[in-house]
Amino acid sequence: MGEATYTLTDEYLADLDLEKRLEATWQTRPGFWSAVATVDHKIVAKRYIATAFVFLALGGVLALFMRLQLAGPEARFISPDRYNQIFTMHGTTMMFLFAVPVMEAMAAYLVPLMVGTRNIAFPRLNAYSYWMFVIGGTLLWVSFALDTAPDVGWFAYVPLSGPEYSPGKRADIWAQMITFTEVSALALAIEIVVTVFKQRAPGMSLDRIPLLVWAMLVMAFLVILAMPAVMFSSSALILDRLVGTHFFNPAEGGDALLWQHLFWFFGHPEVYIIFLPAVGMASMVISTFSRRPIVGYLPLVMALISVGVLSFGLWVHHMFVVGLPRVGESFFTASSMSIGIPSGIQVFCWIATLWAGRPVFKTPLLFIIGFIITFVMGGLTGIMVASVPFDTQVHDTYFVVAHFHYVLIGGAVFPLIAGIYYWFPKMTGRMMSERLGKWSFGLIFLGFHATFFPMHILGLLGMPRRVYTYPADLSWGGINLFVSLSSLALAAGFLIFFINVARSLKYGLPAGSNPWEASTLEWATRSPPPPYNFRRIPVVQSRDPLWPPSDILPVGDGLRVDRREILITSVVSALPESRESSVGDSIWPLWAALGSAVMLIWSMFSPWGVVWGAVPVAVTLIGWFWPKGVPEDEA
Repeated sequence: MGEATYTLTDEYLADLDLEKRLEATWQTRPGFWSAVATVDHKIVAKRYIATAFVFLALGGVLALFMRLQLAGPEARFISPDRYNQIFTMHGTTMMFLFAVPVMEAMAAYLVPLMVGTRNIAFPRLNAYSYWMFVIGGTLLWVSFALDTAPDVGWFAYVPLSGPEYSPGKRADIWAQMITFTEVSALALAIEIVVTVFKQRAPGMSLDRIPLLVWAMLVMAFLVILAMPAVMFSSSALILDRLVGTHFFNPAEGGDALLWQHLFWFFGHPEVYIIFLPAVGMASMVISTFSRRPIVGYLPLVMALISVGVLSFGLWVHHMFVVGLPRVGESFFTASSMSIGIPSGIQVFCWIATLWAGRPVFKTPLLFIIGFIITFVMGGLTGIMVASVPFDTQVHDTYFVVAHFHYVLIGGAVFPLIAGIYYWFPKMTGRMMSERLGKWSFGLIFLGFHATFFPMHILGLLGMPRRVYTYPADLSWGGINLFVSLSSLALAAGFLIFFINVARSLKYGLPAGSNPWEASTLEWATRSPPPPYNFRRIPVVQSRDPLWPPSDILPVGDGLRVDRREILITSVVSALPESRESSVGDSIWPLWAALGSAVMLIWSMFSPWGVVWGAVPVAVTLIGWFWPKGVPEDEA
């Protein structure tokens, strides 16, 4: 007994010493500049998430202002010009400053933990992407405070957004904000792809990757393939406005419809950029709270990939009324309807998992059930608007507003809130209140359906989108008043959610490392995780390594502890290949983002801003990549 006790104590002291040395190597030093310079993916991702939810709150307040204006006919609470700014700011904020960034931020936090690595790939690029996101969002909202916000809708159709009909800088601000956010999104997408393919824990072959990681991987490829289209179109718009090119001017050989093709080639995959991570979150939550592995792992993976591929063949269903050839329209009708097949497979697998398991109805699972109900309803109306005759009747009416809110809020925000409740203990080490969680779910679910379902009826009655008021003799007033009152219940549900988050940060019960008894690797470390994520890189042998029998092998990883290193593994089988140095904290990503901001904002006022603004960008990049010396064992 004495020898066994001595051995156990010796191993414990060795592990404690290892943790202290790793902590010293990987931690972010105290102090303001160290906090700003950190490249810890967890710290950067939490800032990303918090900032995105600030933009959600701001966009939600704007939605309430719109509903106040539309509560009754012939209202004059908001002027037409200010209303145009508000609905543009609402859509732009929700799509570009909340929905995509928050999903990528969740990936930045969770993917390295779920694949068993110590940091995300290209951690300084990760920090740069966050600063670009913050600066772009700040630019947009400062313009709103100064009454110069964009007023051309979140889609900025030409010629409305062109130089002839939109003088001043409003459309320029929208276009440059696109550049900020898309550079940010592209940078983060590249990091996700490399992290998933080359930094997985040994043994985590492609058929053992958690479904959320698969979803984030497909999402990242969609970002890489789709977002250059909107970056090109917004850049072409700026050139038309500032330099005198004619990309979208038919009188000079341009084409106004080119804008719609480019924008919606990005815009419809963007819906799935938002939706696919939500699907991954749903799969993780359902599996955990059903207390069994997910039913249909391979069909779910194939459905994720199929949705990603098919999403690039749908964009023209936004353009059925522009006079395209009927043969082309029929092709896009078929494509739009066919994407319902993999979506149906996903719903079937989730229901089968719940049916075959032993569901525990905690708040995260309640939000997922609400998501399934809401998304199925939104998907059915999506099939309806994919039909050319029906879409011709309801195009640009409130039926479409109802449809895309059902898909985007029901299909993305519900699972996102479920994910926040689910991973909040991991991020903070504290549990959120179940009582407040159930209240927030009830108000959000009922308030959402009471707000947006009547909009289908308004659309069928002919109420157009993007109007700031309407006549009293069209019988829309009663439904609009009901919608506006219902939106207060929806807002109350989100307010309780934010209160729950704030309260739980300080008063929440301690969580422990795995409070939900989940099966994936992020729950194999402390809550919140240490700076180095894992004391030793785990070796996994199954898809659910934390469920009995446990399939994590406690072996050494061969990584040094006196400097930051990550393990590089093969793409398919996750076999160890090499170890790679991971860069330390650096202030240069912030300077590079500020230099990029100078160039982009200056270019709104003069083409020379691109030339002279490139100088600070070049200087900061030189500082960023300046060699720091070669480690002795690599010389």
